[in-house]
Parts: sequence; C-alpha cells; structure tokens
Amino acid sequence: MAAERVPAVEPTAIVGLACRVPGADDAAQFWRNLASGVDSVRDFSRAEQAALGVPEHELDDPEFVASAPVVDDIEGFDARLFGMNAREAEVTDPHHRLMLELSRTALEDAGYDPARFPGRVGVFTGSGHEDYKFDHIHRNAAVMSRIGPLAAVGLDPDYVATLTSYKLDLRGPSLTAHTACSTSLVTVHLACESLRAGDCDLALAGGVHVPLPVGRGYLHVEGSILSPDGRCRPFDASAGGTIWGAGGGVAVLKPLAAALRDGDTVRAVVLATAVNNDGAKDSFAGPSADGQVAVVRRALELAGVDPRSVTYVEAHATGTAVGDPIEVAALRRVFGDADPRRGAWCGLGSVKSNIGHLSQAAGIAGVLKTVLALEHRQLPPTIHVRTPNPAIDLTGPFRLVTELSDWDGGDGPRRAAVSSFGVGGTNAHAVLEEAPPPDRPPAPPRDAHLLRLSARTDTALAESVRRLAGHLASAPGTDLADVAYTLAAGRAEL
Repeated sequence: MAAERVPAVEPTAIVGLACRVPGADDAAQFWRNLASGVDSVRDFSRAEQAALGVPEHELDDPEFVASAPVVDDIEGFDARLFGMNAREAEVTDPHHRLMLELSRTALEDAGYDPARFPGRVGVFTGSGHEDYKFDHIHRNAAVMSRIGPLAAVGLDPDYVATLTSYKLDLRGPSLTAHTACSTSLVTVHLACESLRAGDCDLALAGGVHVPLPVGRGYLHVEGSILSPDGRCRPFDASAGGTIWGAGGGVAVLKPLAAALRDGDTVRAVVLATAVNNDGAKDSFAGPSADGQVAVVRRALELAGVDPRSVTYVEAHATGTAVGDPIEVAALRRVFGDADPRRGAWCGLGSVKSNIGHLSQAAGIAGVLKTVLALEHRQLPPTIHVRTPNPAIDLTGPFRLVTELSDWDGGDGPRRAAVSSFGVGGTNAHAVLEEAPPPDRPPAPPRDAHLLRLSARTDTALAESVRRLAGHLASAPGTDLADVAYTLAAGRAEL
C-alpha cells in the first residue's frame, strides 16, 4: 500500500443520527433489516391501490406495478411538541413534519438539547416535491379558506431547513439544497464545509422524500428509469430500473477534535467530501463516467488516503442497465486493479436493493447504512443479486457483498466511501472511517443513578419509559452514568 498523504481538510465526526425508512422507524431496526437482508418494498392489492385513488384504467393496464417502499404512519405528528396548533400542522407538508421529527431525534441521539447548547447549530437539508400543496391543500376549498398567507411556509420546499431552525430555535446557517437524487449527500458536504469555516459548531445534514399518496404504484414504461417488477436490483443481470420510496434521515456533525474534547459518542468520521457537476454531456439526465471519476478522486485526495485503504463502497447504483456499469467502470479508474496479494479487496453494495430509491434522501440513507456497518464491523448484503450484470467488469478490486460478512479493514482503520449522483449532473462523494477508540477515564462508581425523563403528555412519557427500558435491557453493559448525564443535560425539559 502506498504511503498516505497529509489530509487537506479537518475530519468531521458523526455524533448522532436518525432515520425513518421503509421497514424501519429507527436506526436500530434499519440495521437489523440490513443485516438480515430484508426486502422492505411492499406489494399492494388492487383494492388498496383503488383506495389510494388509482383509476381503473391504470389498474387494468398490464404494465401497472402495485408496489412501493413506504414508511408507516406518515400522517402521525405530535404538533404540540413543535409548538403547532392543529390547523398549522394540517397545512404543513409531510416533508417538513418528517424533517422536524428526524432533526429532533438526531439531536437527542447526539445528546444535545439545543436550548442549552452554547454554540450555533446549522441545518442543511433538502426535500421532495410539492405534491401535498397542489394535490391536498390547493384543491381543498375548506382548508384554503381557513389559512393565511404565512401558511405557505409549511408547504414550500424552500423552507424545509429554515422551518426546522425556527421550530427548534437553531441559530447557525440554515440552507435548503435541491440537486435531485444527490441532495442529501450534498448537504453533508455543505455541513462539513460550514463547520470547518466556523459558521456553526454543530450541524444537521440530511434529506426527506415523501411521494404522495404514500404507497401508490406506477405505470412502467419500457426504457424508463422505473423497474418493471417493483424491485431495485443493483448490479444484477436482470436489473431493469429503480423504484421511488418514502423516507428520510439526518446526521449530526461536529468537528472531530471538538467531539473528542467534549466526550461525544463518535459514531463514525467523515474524512472528506467532494461535489462537482458533469457539465455538458450526451444527456442531461444521464451519468458521466468522467464526472464521477473526478469527484471520487477529489474526495480521496482531500482525505489524504490511498484508495486501497478503502474496503467498502456504498454505490449510488440505481439498478439501471446504463447507470450501474458506468459507475463501476468509473470506480475502477480510481481504485485500480486487483491486488495480487489481496485479490478483490473492496466490497461493493447499494441500500437501494433493500428500500428502493429515496430520491432526495438517497445519499443520507447510504451514509447511515455505512455508519451502522462501521459500528457493527459487518458488511450487510445487497439483495436481489442472483447473476451479476455481465456489462459490469468485476475482475478488478471490487466484490459484490451478497451476504452478511465480518468487515476486515486490513492493517488500518475500516474505511468506506459513499457515492450519490443526481439528475442534472451534480455528483457527491464522501470518505468515511470508523470512530477512534474512546480515550477517557471511567467514571467513579456510584450506588445509584437518577434517570430523568420528560415529556409533554402522559402517553409520550410512558413511551419514553418503554423505550429506555428496552434499550437498557438490550444493552446490559451500558454505562448508567452516561445515560443519567445525557438524560439530565442532553434532553429538553418539557
């Protein structure tokens, strides 16, 4: 392995995360599904599709696909927790509601109460389309007659970041990005850059995508990006396209040096990120190998790492006949050939095989999958791969991860890379590394610890007690001193 270079940027710690993706309401369930190779796409009956408003002529069409990756209870929302009345919540887009919930959960996972955090917290995010505004609000005369002009804030995708900052009282930069499918990995890049510039001390990055009505199938058109059978099959010979899904995720980021100084739980490290655009190419919507090569090389150069030290790549891989071979060919140009001593040393996978394509949230889904894999030191399988696509050259450094396996990082720390590419040519790439071992003395023993819980309602309090009890039961080695401190100092007093 060649000597590594000096990093050109300061690394960033991921100190908290939250997700709601198809089949999983939290990160723990997400990992269980990934490790078990669960297919979280749901197939619906004709009656269920009709109840969602699908017209008879579509249901009768042999090309109609009654499948979708969905999240449960998307309409459920604790308005009081975010200082909203029922009317305000009613006219707030599900994208905004989901982003609020994920942001609050991610901050709690990081152990931070924004009201007591002494620094500035930035928000960098993006969301899906305005289906709710046009199909559910503007067509409802009774609702339109009761809302004022400021209600548009909760219906417009421009405000998904700033509404989050307002409702959670976060005072760092607040930016909404729109780069199609690469949006949420671009927000990770923006958050890291903002932290390095000193614009904020803590940052939320992520994205949400809620196509409405949730669960509606689609008409497959030959030659389109959509899968003919309702499944996304990255790298497989039978891959025919992707399938759009609902969900989202948020990561909490902090400069690594500050996170280590402050005793944060570092879940993974972002060594570097890069963003570029393909510029002029054969097709506005098509991928560019040159653009992908450039963004991957740039991220590795900024990280100061040898590509041969990266032992897993979470690919964009949408399961299309054109995109997957181009992506792997571009990666081969950066990573080189197989090592005679190691063979194919780098695992290759895509979360889209499990949960479909979350569009603006696709990049953060890939990041969170990779963070969880680093934590568990295991590589989860990419499902639906039966016969590798013969158009993909897998004779080089890459091997498809098709079953759960222990992650051997070699001589150094485990490292991974995540790609996300958007229609329109904006490419994003991140280089991640496993968290350094904690370096702090153990707390002096005590006979007892006070575990404080706070909620706005009796129902919420009971649920908090249930979740805490479940967590402690599932992790008997948990340091109660840490739990007591986080509950006292890192939770809002409700």
